[in-house]
Amino acid sequence: MVQLGRHFGTGPASLAEIATDEDLPRAYLEQLVVSLREAGLVRSTRGAHGGYELTRHPREIRMGEVLRALEGPIVPMICASDDPEHATMCDRTSSCTVNVLWVRVRDAITGALDGLTLADLVPAPFTPIEAITPKQGALTHP
Repeated sequence: MVQLGRHFGTGPASLAEIATDEDLPRAYLEQLVVSLREAGLVRSTRGAHGGYELTRHPREIRMGEVLRALEGPIVPMICASDDPEHATMCDRTSSCTVNVLWVRVRDAITGALDGLTLADLVPAPFTPIEAITPKQGALTHP
């Protein structure tokens, strides 16, 4: 997703390029983009110049949304899920003394992830040091 964030606005990026840049197997990336496409986070374009691109600006994509698309609900323990079905999986849920801990852990994790956008993880364009260093002999102010 960070690679797609870097390419945002320049057209689709191929999975082959991303795999090379990130040193990841292309087959693994192909599995990820299925979930990301189903969640509406990326779209694909076929053809010679095809590939994948974000459906929204990186500022509009929360990292919690990305993680949920790839991994499902964010829960440290099943009893901390918001899904009422999960409460039936543990017969101690109603009397559990540490459930409040797991709910707070879940809320802290989701708060951190939902507080970050993809844009926060996309590095700013590189500026060579020569472009920001005064030239020799130039006057500088203290």
